[in-house]
Order: sequence, then structure tokens, then C-alpha cells
Amino acid sequence: MNKKIYTSEDHGLISRQISKNALQVITTLTNAGYEAYIVGGAVRDLLLNKSPKDFDIATNAHPEQIKRLFRNCRLVGRRFRLAHILFGRDVIEVATFRAESNDDNAKQDRKVDDDGFLVRDNVYGSIEDDAVRRDFTLNALYYDPIHNIIIDYTNGFEDLKSGSLKLIGKPDVRFREDPVRMLRAVRFEVKLGFALPKDLVEAIHQMSYLLQTVSPARMFDEVIKLLLNGQGNAIYHRLRHYHLFGQIFPQTERALIELDNPKEHLLIAALNNSDNRINDGFGASSYFLYAALLWEPFFDEYHVLISDNVASNEASTIAADKILRKQQDYTMIPKRISSQITDLWKYQFRLTNVKARKQKGGIGKILHHPRFKAAYDFLLLRKDAYESEEIIDAANFWKKTWERNADSQERQ
Repeated sequence: MNKKIYTSEDHGLISRQISKNALQVITTLTNAGYEAYIVGGAVRDLLLNKSPKDFDIATNAHPEQIKRLFRNCRLVGRRFRLAHILFGRDVIEVATFRAESNDDNAKQDRKVDDDGFLVRDNVYGSIEDDAVRRDFTLNALYYDPIHNIIIDYTNGFEDLKSGSLKLIGKPDVRFREDPVRMLRAVRFEVKLGFALPKDLVEAIHQMSYLLQTVSPARMFDEVIKLLLNGQGNAIYHRLRHYHLFGQIFPQTERALIELDNPKEHLLIAALNNSDNRINDGFGASSYFLYAALLWEPFFDEYHVLISDNVASNEASTIAADKILRKQQDYTMIPKRISSQITDLWKYQFRLTNVKARKQKGGIGKILHHPRFKAAYDFLLLRKDAYESEEIIDAANFWKKTWERNADSQERQ
């Protein structure tokens, strides 16, 4: 393995760019005689003049040794044993160097299932071992802020400079170990503007089905990372391009294929809206995203029930339950969020119901309902996505009503 060391003249980083809490952890570990480095996304982002989200640390200290050094430490994880050093709300994640091992004594610490999926990986090793266990070369850079050097075993520094997104190891092996790496490849392609090499693209097309082996609980979190980061629309289109989206949302994929104009459906409008909010410094909710992701199959199912003469309120309840239960096989949806999605969907029919507006006090009840604002925002997205007179009329009506109510409250 070719080890390269880059000095400050090469990389231009300075220690004050590093979180004070991360520096404190590194200083404590090195003073105790251990190696410790900033690693992964933080180094990559700093070299690209971006602000890191987290400052993760890699060390040769074992989890129990780390815990003895820090009273504010807790050990987490079974698949990957990690140390979390707590500084109020700031959590510094510390991982012990990992290694490959064919040693029979280490089999209980590193386990791969029949499909090649890595279910446990707690065999510890050196920094060299750790480097080749990481996913992409640009995530295998180790920054030592004390000596202000970057250590590189996989040519990641040069790959980063040239805009190359390279997987460490063989794609068919690494994707079997963890299929989520395919999603990470797409996220990096969009986030960094790096093109995927041909061998990665071919492997993704051949192995996309493996995403269905990932636990639904983990996949729920991965979808949030992919689509609620300010670049959700671009990532969504790449997921569909690589035939990955249908592995995560098969009901939605089928519904979108059947649309006459799939480029202008509700999901696109919702993703654009979320991207704009996030990039303007506002938040975007996961339940609103999932409501948009599953709206098409829900609405299709609703109309099937309506055609069977099921009453609207009952049809919306049955359709929501059916679609959300099916999706649970692919991405777990917490009960709190699924109930919010159901309420949001069902409320769409109250907003488009002309009779409900004419009932005594009907407008006031709808307008002051706690779910109104989210349902109203969703209705506006539907107006932007579809050429439907019913939706356009309802959206315009509630827009005027909402604005009049806001003006009235200001005068008071």
C-alpha cells in the first residue's frame, strides 16, 4: 500500500477549522498514547471549502479504552461498536480502526451473511487496515490537526482534486457488504458534482435489488439523508436514472410510470419546495416528504375504492392504511409520522369539498384546524403539479381565505 503524507503546503488546512470539541478529544487520546485523526466527510468537505456537518474521529484506542478516558462517553452500536463523546448537544463520534480478518478467533467480531451483507464489523486493526475498509477513496483521508498533515493510503487526495469518485475494492463485494453504498455513491455524485465511473454504474444496475435486503428502519433514515438535504430533486432524478428509486418506493415507481406527464407530478413540486426551504435556511419535515412520495399510489387506491361505491372518508382511511402498510416493508415509517401523513391526505378532500365550505361555520372549522396549514401547503403543490379545475378552484379559494384571515388578525 502506497502511503502519502500531505503537509499544510499541499492541503492548506489549519487546525482552527476543526471543532474545538473534536480537537479536545484528539488531544486527550494522543496524550494518552493513542493515534487519533479527523477522518471521512469532514476532511473531504474542508478540502472542498465546504462546512463539515460532523467531525468524526478514528483511533487505535478500543471502545472500552476510550470510555475510560472520557466521563462524557457512551458506547453505542452492535454492528459497528462506536464511542460517542457528548458535549451538550454536540456529539463527537469516535471509531476504532477496523480491519479485514480471516482469523477463526475473530469470526464472532466480523460476520457476513449468506448474501455477503456485513452484519457485524468489530475486528480492530491499524490505520492502514482501516483505510481499505472505508467506502470511497475521498472518504479515506486522515487529518492530524496536531501535526497538520493528511495521511492518504488510497490516493484519495488526488482523486478529490481530479473530481473522481472511486470505490475502494471491488464494487460487487463492497455493495454486497453494504448496499446503502449505492445510495451514497448517488448522493456524492450530486453533492460533489463528480461523475460515477463505468464500473460503479454497471454494478449499481446489476445489484440495485440488494437495497431490499437493508432493514426498513435504516432505510427510512437513508431516504431522509438523500432527499432532505437541499438537493433532493437532483438526487431523486439520479435514483430513477439508476433504477434505485423503484427498489425503495415500488408503489410510487409503478404509479409514476402510469402518469401521462411524469415530469410534472406532485413529487417534483414537493422536492423543489423542500430544496428551496432548506437552501433558504428553513426546515423541511419528513412526514410532508413521505406524504408526497406516496401520494400517487394513495390517490390511485382511493379512486379504486370510490369506483366500488365506498364513501370518501372511509375510502381515504382504507387507502392510506393499505399504502403505508405496504411501504413499511421497504422503509419503516414511525407511527407518529404515518398518522400525520394520513391526516394530511384525508384533509385534502375537506379542502376540495365545496359543500363543506357552505355548511354553517364550515370555513372557520377548516381554517382553524391544527392540520390546516400543512394541508393547505400540500394543496398548493397539487395545484402547481396538476391541471385540475377542482384543485385550482379550491387552492385559489383557500389562498384568498387564508390571506383575508391573516389581514384580519394583523388589524386586531
